[in-house]
Amino acid sequence: MSAGTLQRARATGGPAPTRRSRPRRLLRRLGALALLPAFLGVVVVGVGWARTPSVEDAAARVAAQLAENGAPPLQVEPAPALVQALLATEDTGFADHLGVSATGAVRAFWGLASGTDQGGSTLVQQLAKNVYLDGENGPVQKAEAVVLALKLDAAYSKDDLLRMYLDNGYYGHGFVGLTEATEGYFGVPPDQLSWAQATLLAGLFAAPTAYDPLVHPALAAQRQGHVLGRLVDEGVLGSDEAAEIAADDWALVSRP
Repeated sequence: MSAGTLQRARATGGPAPTRRSRPRRLLRRLGALALLPAFLGVVVVGVGWARTPSVEDAAARVAAQLAENGAPPLQVEPAPALVQALLATEDTGFADHLGVSATGAVRAFWGLASGTDQGGSTLVQQLAKNVYLDGENGPVQKAEAVVLALKLDAAYSKDDLLRMYLDNGYYGHGFVGLTEATEGYFGVPPDQLSWAQATLLAGLFAAPTAYDPLVHPALAAQRQGHVLGRLVDEGVLGSDEAAEIAADDWALVSRP
């Protein structure tokens, strides 16, 4: 309604706005503004869903990457210690979210709008980035990874997603996939890792070359300490247990 229309309504005896109606209008406008980001998010996801590929071939892509690197696939259940350490450090909500966390999705779409990297990816988003986006991590790729993560979570079980993530990982020192990493570093299969070995490996995902225990053992130990701290924070370990694990030997395989 224009100012002239409002003035004419008043001049012809129409009801003048009351003071009570102004707060109501303000609340309605604020409510509309609050819904706008959600609406835009739905639009962006809808467009992204149509533009991003199907994820039915995700497992095949991971297997092809392993074969390309001459690495064996995961044939056994990974040690529970590794799973607990990984989730405590990288994605505490993995079992419950739909591939992305609410805050992570907001950060990704805000990054797309602002052109900045907001961080906060889940394991499934990281898997989507590595498998479908060639590891690229710009704002556009972050938003695409959100949509692909939603697709992955809808298409696969949590166990399948975790297995693909572990097989898709690079663990430093040229090791691709969990099996090659455990056998290369420790000479044992993935289901026989000690707590010390599991917490060491879980720390490698953030920067596998920088934390390579055969090249940078002091940095690897520092990162392991962070993983153990997260396990204590999550109530998986007590402080005394974490200290004992930190003191345990990794039993690394000597390499030339």
